[in-house]
Amino acid sequence: MDFNISEHIPANFHPESKVWIYQCNRDFTNMEAEEIKSVLNNFASSWTSHGAKVKGFATLLLETFIMFMADESATGVSGCSTDSSVRVVKEIENNYNVELFNRQLLAFWVDNKIVQIPLNELHTALSNQFISPETLYFNNTILSKKEIEEKWLNKLKYSWLSNKLAL
Repeated sequence: MDFNISEHIPANFHPESKVWIYQCNRDFTNMEAEEIKSVLNNFASSWTSHGAKVKGFATLLLETFIMFMADESATGVSGCSTDSSVRVVKEIENNYNVELFNRQLLAFWVDNKIVQIPLNELHTALSNQFISPETLYFNNTILSKKEIEEKWLNKLKYSWLSNKLAL
């Protein structure tokens, strides 16, 4: 996969900018994706924390992942401002009848597409050679801009799952 995340996120955000990623249980259609990108852009442009403008960014990546980023070198992000981003995600869930909070669903790059595997089926997928330690894994547990650039899309054997799977 030739996907450079740096081309899809702001270059002028601090490397320690906070990142939140929500994975959809299916790809959004082109029409849904355009609508969602508009919702996310509107949210990011008006995102505030205790009345102060958040240097924020929100986007849809690969028609599957919703990402929020907040550069706290400008304004800190409070619990209330984080809650406001979660409300946007919940609205998207309701409006498009999708799941965005299922952390048990893992995403991999297999045969030039995103494939999702439930955590409890990971051993089976490995033993049946559907995925391997070399398969690219989308690590949605990352927390910063630096991590999204370096660790979001990486081989399974280099992820936090490698210890769980004894790779």
